[in-house]
Amino acid sequence: MKFEIVKYNNTLKKDWNAFISTSKNGLFFFEREFMEYHSDRFTDHSLLIFNKNTIQAVFPANEDGKDIISHAGLTFGSLIMSKYVKAAEVLEIFSEIIKYYQELSFSRMIYKTVPHIFHKYPSEEDLYALFRHNAILLRRDISSVINLSEPIRFSETKRQLVKKCKEKEIVVSENKDFNEYWKLLSEVLQKFGVKPVHTIKEISLLQEKFPDQIKLFEARKGNTLLAGIVIFDFGNVIHTQYMAASQEGRKLGALDFINYILINKYKERKYYSFGISTEKQGMLLNEGLIQQKENMGARGIVLDFYSIKL
Repeated sequence: MKFEIVKYNNTLKKDWNAFISTSKNGLFFFEREFMEYHSDRFTDHSLLIFNKNTIQAVFPANEDGKDIISHAGLTFGSLIMSKYVKAAEVLEIFSEIIKYYQELSFSRMIYKTVPHIFHKYPSEEDLYALFRHNAILLRRDISSVINLSEPIRFSETKRQLVKKCKEKEIVVSENKDFNEYWKLLSEVLQKFGVKPVHTIKEISLLQEKFPDQIKLFEARKGNTLLAGIVIFDFGNVIHTQYMAASQEGRKLGALDFINYILINKYKERKYYSFGISTEKQGMLLNEGLIQQKENMGARGIVLDFYSIKL
């Protein structure tokens, strides 16, 4: 066998993180410090794939009964690959991963692909391997993204709101203290019967560990908080993770104004991502939500979930 499969353990943390940073499709939330902030909720069963003592790929994954999910605690999962691994080798790696989990009596693998805009180098060998292993498309969400090299203009309504915020001297700035905003966010989400995925303790811990990648931008009139957006900085992609506005902030279009400021701030990057607008495993499109994003010039990419019978 060309490749050796090794189950992740804490002695491999440094090697894992070093590989993520040099891989062609790795993101900072595949680093162990991010993956393990909620380790009490998941039974980790991640893998490292070696060839002659050199890591060729890693597979972030957790157990869920008889299922292996890559990864239930993260937006994406996927096989994270070296720049030097080739298509035929990825096919072999997939075969070895499937064999490994089969021998442990798991019955299904759920695979959450990393969309191409997040790749540092072309990385879709895994999609071909999924096809070759008869993977079934289980779920598809639609996400909205702006191409920053040639962005579509804001709609007339959005431009008027931006103009209004400028006239009222609304200020957008970064705040490293998430407490006040998290209270506002929680109050807004509570109206829809949901809570933020991260608690204030968790997001503060993650921001402390990843200060260059996780940032909060707020819109304020004087000392009054009107709206906020948390961004995850993935290098090529700026991704908006949490957006909320107070009642006054909504009237003023404060969220549109923050997005306008951030799109210009990060205009040298490749993409500005708003996240998904689908519900019920992708089967329901929230048309009002996606229209808000489309009115700022965003258009669609898909986030796919695949199932492989083991």
